[in-house]
Amino acid sequence: MATKANNVVEVDKVVVKFAGDSGDGMQLSGTQFSDTSAILGNDLATFPDFPSEIRAPQGTLAGVSGFQVHIGHTDIYTSGDDADVLVAMNPAALRYNMSHLKTGSTIIVDGDLFEPKNLKKAGYETNPLEDGSLSNYTVIAAPITSQTRTILKETGLDVKTMDKSRNQFAIGIVFYLLNRDMEEGAKFLAQKFKKKPELIESNVLVMKGGHNYAHNLQLIHTTYRVNPNLTKKGKYRNITGNVATAWGLMAAAERANLPLFLGSYPITPATEILAELAKFKNLGVKTFQAEDEIAGVMSAIGAAYAGSLAATSTAGPGLSLKSEALGLAVMTELPLVVVDVQRGGPSTGLPTKTEQSDLMQALFGRNGEAPMIVMAASSSSDCFHYAFHAAKISLEHMTPVMLLTDSYLANGSELWQIPDINNLPEIKAPLVGENVEGGYKPYLRNEESLARYWAVPGQEGNQHRVGGLEKEDVTGSVSHNPHNHEKMVQLRAEKVKRAVADVPNQELNGPEKGKLLVIGWGSTKGAIFTAWKQLFDEGKDIASACFNYIMPLPANTEEILTGYDEVLVCELNNGQFANYLRMNFLHIKFTQFNKNQAQPFMVSELVQKFNEILEA
Repeated sequence: MATKANNVVEVDKVVVKFAGDSGDGMQLSGTQFSDTSAILGNDLATFPDFPSEIRAPQGTLAGVSGFQVHIGHTDIYTSGDDADVLVAMNPAALRYNMSHLKTGSTIIVDGDLFEPKNLKKAGYETNPLEDGSLSNYTVIAAPITSQTRTILKETGLDVKTMDKSRNQFAIGIVFYLLNRDMEEGAKFLAQKFKKKPELIESNVLVMKGGHNYAHNLQLIHTTYRVNPNLTKKGKYRNITGNVATAWGLMAAAERANLPLFLGSYPITPATEILAELAKFKNLGVKTFQAEDEIAGVMSAIGAAYAGSLAATSTAGPGLSLKSEALGLAVMTELPLVVVDVQRGGPSTGLPTKTEQSDLMQALFGRNGEAPMIVMAASSSSDCFHYAFHAAKISLEHMTPVMLLTDSYLANGSELWQIPDINNLPEIKAPLVGENVEGGYKPYLRNEESLARYWAVPGQEGNQHRVGGLEKEDVTGSVSHNPHNHEKMVQLRAEKVKRAVADVPNQELNGPEKGKLLVIGWGSTKGAIFTAWKQLFDEGKDIASACFNYIMPLPANTEEILTGYDEVLVCELNNGQFANYLRMNFLHIKFTQFNKNQAQPFMVSELVQKFNEILEA
C-alpha cells in the first residue's frame, strides 16, 4: 500500500542491492546505507555476498561483489528477495543481478563503464543501455567515473584514489531517491576514515555530487520514503552476527564472574569473532591467535581447566581439525563453547558463501561416544542470545557446547536491542572451594544434572587429574575396566540428555493440528516465518517451527510433530536435520525441501513449495 504526497511515495519496505567489483566499495556502501537507515528508525536485515577469491578477475561475473539491504517501516525478517533498487557499478554487476530484480525497479549504473571491452568481459553481445532489454526498468545511467574525477580534480588525489570514491557518487543518488539523511552518511564516512581525514572530505564531496546530480536529473520524478518502525522501542544498534556472538560470550563471562578466553585460528567467515574480542583487553578478555586450529582449541581447553569461560571459533574445515580435541573436552567434562560459522563445503569449498552442511559433523563428528550439546542461532542479532545461553549451559552442566551460526548470519546484520546486562540470567558454574570435605573427587556429580564439580588448579587440597584416557568414576584415576568405561560413556550421554531441563519448549506458529507443518533450523527461520505468515494470513492450513536446540531437542518436539498430515523440513543442505529427526522419531514421516546453492532461501521459493503441497 503506497500513498503519494508532494512527489514522495511512502512505502512499507524497500530492497536495495549494491553490486560491483570487489574493489568498488560495495560492502562499505551497503553498510553506510544500512547504518543510516537504522539511525532513521527503519527495521532492516542485510546480506553481504562476495567472491571467495581475494581479487577475482576484474569486470567478470565471477568477480561481482554484492551487499543487499532490506529496510522497512514494518518488521523485517530476511534480507529480501528481488531488489527494488540495484546499483551496478559495471556491466558484469548488472548482468549477474538481472534475475533478482522486480519489474519496474530502478537500476543505477556507471554509464562510463558500458564500453565494448567491459561489455565483452560480462558476456554482453550488445549494450543493454541501448538495445531495449531494460525497457521494463527505470534506468539511471550516470557518468559516475567521469563525474567523480571532475569533482575531485582540484584535490590533488591521483586517479586511482579518485576512482575508489565512485561508490559515494552512487550512494548519493540512492540517498536522494530514498530520502536518506546526507548528514548521517557523512558521519559514517568521518568514522570510517578518521585516520585519513583527506579521504573524509573527498568522499563527502563525491556523495554530495551524486545527490545533486540526482536532484537535477529529469528521470527521477518520484522519490520514496520508508518511515521508522515504531514497534521497535528501546535502544537499538545495527549488529552483525559475529559481533553479536562475541558480545554474547562477554556478557556470559560477566554474569558468571569468570574471565573470558578465546583460542582461535583465523578462518573465513569466523575471523571477526576473534578480531572483535581482541578489542576488549580492558574488560579482561584474553584472546590467542594460534598457529593452527588444533592449537586454538587446545589452548581453550587449557583455559577451561584453569577456570576460565573458554571458547574457540571456527568454520567447517577447522571444526574437522578440532575433532579429536573436542573428544578430549567431552572426556574431561570441561566447559567449552565451540562456535562453528558454517560455510559452503566440502573441503575449502565456497569460503564466503553460506550453507547449513555441518550439522552431522557437529552431532557425530568425533571418534568414540562423544556427545555434545548442539545449538543454532537464527538471526544476526540473536547470535548474542544463543552465544550467551551456550556459555550458560556449558558452565552449569560442565560439558562442551557447540553453537552453529553460518556466513549469512555472521556477515549479515540487523537491528539488535541493547540489553541491560543486569537483567540477563545469572550463571552459576559448579566451582568448589579449597579443601573440600572428604577430599575433592573430579567426577563426583550433581545428582540432578550429572554435572561434575569444578576445581581450579592452585586451590589447596584439590589436587586431581583429568585427561584423554578413560577415567574411573568419581576418582578420576585412569581406568581400563570395561564396566567402568561403559558406565562413563552412559553418564556422559545422560548428562547431555538432562540438559533438556534448561531447553525451552519449542515454539509453534499457527494451528497445533492441520495439513502442513513446515520445519527449519538455524538461519532459515526468517524466510520460513515470512513465507508461513503470508500463507497463514491468506487462510491456508499451515504451521511453522524453527529449531534452535538440536541436541537435546526440546521436550515437546514429538508433541508438535504428530498433529499434521505432512511435515516438511527445509534446510540449506541435503537433508541433515530431516535425517536426524527420522533417527529420533521413527513413526513420523518427514518430507524435504533442500537448497544447495550456497545462498539463503528466498521467501518466494518457499511460498511456491508450500502452495504445491497444500494444493496437492
